[in-house]
Amino acid sequence: MNELTRQFEEHRTHLNRVAYRMLGSASDAEDAVQEAWLRLNRSDTAKVANLAGWLTTVVARVCLDQLRARRARMEESGDTWLLEPIVSIEDDPQDQALLADAVGVALLVVLDTLTPAERLAFVLHDMFAVPFSEIAEILERTPDAARQLASRARRLVRGAAPRSDASLPRQRELVAAFVAASQRGDFEALVAVLDPDVVFRVRGRRARAATVYGAADVARTVLARGAPLAHLARPALVNGSAGVIVGRVERPISVVAFTIANDRIVSIDVITDPAPTR
Repeated sequence: MNELTRQFEEHRTHLNRVAYRMLGSASDAEDAVQEAWLRLNRSDTAKVANLAGWLTTVVARVCLDQLRARRARMEESGDTWLLEPIVSIEDDPQDQALLADAVGVALLVVLDTLTPAERLAFVLHDMFAVPFSEIAEILERTPDAARQLASRARRLVRGAAPRSDASLPRQRELVAAFVAASQRGDFEALVAVLDPDVVFRVRGRRARAATVYGAADVARTVLARGAPLAHLARPALVNGSAGVIVGRVERPISVVAFTIANDRIVSIDVITDPAPTR
C-alpha cells in the first residue's frame, strides 16, 4: 500500500459518514467516496495542505451533484426515491457501538425534504463542524447565505426528527412489545407503547406514501395494515437502533425503524421494498 492509499484509507470511514448523511444510501455513499479517490489520484497532492478537509469538500461536491440530479429525475419522472437504511440482523455486542454514531431513519426522512443546498449546509456544519466559509465555497454563495441555509434546515429538523434517548436493551423491549401487540391485534397494548403524538410514515417504491399522527390513529393503522404480516417480523438493528425486518432476511418485504424517547415510541418509519440486508 503506497502512502497516498494509506492516507485515503485513514479517512474513508469519515468520508462514508459524510456521504451517507448527505445521500441516505450506503451504495450511493460508497460511489461518492470512490469518486473522491479517483479525483485524488488525478490531483497534485503536494498542493493539498489538509487532506481530510480536501477530501470532505470533494465528497460534499459529489454528493451535492447527486442530490441535484436525483431531484431533477424525480421532478421529471414523478418517481419517488427511497432511502436505504443500514440493517443488521447479527446480535453482536459490537453492534451497540453503532449507536454512538448512528443516524436515525427519522432524521434521514426529514433530510430528504430539504433542498440539496440546505442539506449540505446542515450536514457539514451541524454534524461535522465545517466552517460556513468552506461551505460557502462549495455552494458558491456567501458565508451568510450558507448560515441561513443551515438555520432553515435546523428549524425543520428540530421540529420533525426527534432522537432516541433509550438504551439499546430498552429499545428492544419496547419494539418487542409493539410487535407482540401487533401479532395479537391488541389495540390497547399498542397505544400503551406509543407516544400520544407518535408519527407513522410509510415510504416505498410500490406503496403509496402515507403519514399518520397520534397514538390511536397509528395503532388502528398498524392493526389494519401491518397485523397480517406481523408474524413475519424479526428483530434487527436499523441504523444502529432496535428495529424490525418483515419477511425473508435476504429480501425483506419491509424494514421498520423506530425512534424512542421518554420511554415511548415517538416515530415509526416503514420502508417497503428495501435493499437486501447485510
